Amino acid sequence: MQLSELKNFWNQVLDELEATNRIAWLAFFDARLASLEDNVLTLDFSDATKFQEGHDLKKTLPEKSYSALTDAIKKIVGIEVALAFSAPV
Repeated sequence: MQLSELKNFWNQVLDELEATNRIAWLAFFDARLASLEDNVLTLDFSDATKFQEGHDLKKTLPEKSYSALTDAIKKIVGIEVALAFSAPV
């Protein structure tokens, strides 16, 4: 699957995520899909208007939020992905 194809499904993925884990949905709603290579989805959270420095999701977001996102992607798109981040999050 190409990144552009995943982007076409992203709103459906977010809808599924909202229905199953609203905390994860809130965390990943602003994520930008940066790349998809070898089933590793890289998310970018950089937004100068929100954060002057990176924020550390890994310290504040439960691990189940990450699996909720990957489960939603698998359910909607049918692929298994690992998550990566392009900047400190």
